[in-house]
Amino acid sequence: MRLFVRIVERRSFTLAANDLDLPRSTATQAIKRLETRLGVRLLQRTTRQVSPTLDGEAYHRRCIAILADIEDAEAAFVDARPTGLLRVDMHGTLARTFVLPALPDFLARYPGLRVHIGEGDRWVDLVREGVDCVLRVGDLHDSSMVGRRLAMLEEVTCASPDYLARHGTPRTLADLEGHVAIGFLSTATGGILPLEFIEGGELRNVTLPSVVTVSGAETNATLALLGLGLTQVPRYHVSADLAAGTLVQVLPDLPPRPSPVSLLYPHSRQLSPRVRVFIDWLADAFRARGGDGVTMS
Repeated sequence: MRLFVRIVERRSFTLAANDLDLPRSTATQAIKRLETRLGVRLLQRTTRQVSPTLDGEAYHRRCIAILADIEDAEAAFVDARPTGLLRVDMHGTLARTFVLPALPDFLARYPGLRVHIGEGDRWVDLVREGVDCVLRVGDLHDSSMVGRRLAMLEEVTCASPDYLARHGTPRTLADLEGHVAIGFLSTATGGILPLEFIEGGELRNVTLPSVVTVSGAETNATLALLGLGLTQVPRYHVSADLAAGTLVQVLPDLPPRPSPVSLLYPHSRQLSPRVRVFIDWLADAFRARGGDGVTMS
């Protein structure tokens, strides 16, 4: 059942077999025996991918429920420990700041686990790509995923001293006239995100012209250091530059909204023991870094 579910999710015998540390030939023979025993064809095979038949889709739904019950039953024992491969995806800067420094503690606490960390800013198709969960910053838009909010990140508006020397330091929103911003593209819409400011308890969006647009947080901060415009980023990302004076915070009394940090996993999957312990551990990892503009949800 685990093999069949993984093949449906990955749309590939080879990828599913690799995930479960099985030879592909073993996976192929196991599914053939399963189809023979059930007396139905579960999978349609083409040269490009594998997809479930109508019977296969029905069997897949039952398998997910049964496997979830098995995991819950095993996790109920005091001595049970999560095991196997945990596949997670997260932003590189977020990983390097909050997750990786504490990862040895996680692996020591759960020695039966192995972890694969994917790094990216794009939204991941968790089921198709075989990922257990993703760590993301920002508002959640994908209704096919369950999200648990872990923390809130303080955002700051900043620019380089060179940029401010050329354009002036804004003291009010009206002073933003004539300024430019580094355009950050939304992964959800593909459009440029406006700058946000909370004034008098109300959120105000300001869209400034951009000479350069980016889709990555690292590039965004680097271009701000090079004097190419105003930007809004989480405080933890630029705390060292703010302390060194290579970036300067502007309009501190009109802050952007804080950004939520959430761990997401598919609706279609029961929360596995691996993901459950990872969520609890991540919350502790963010709590330990509360001095970097992090508040707990």
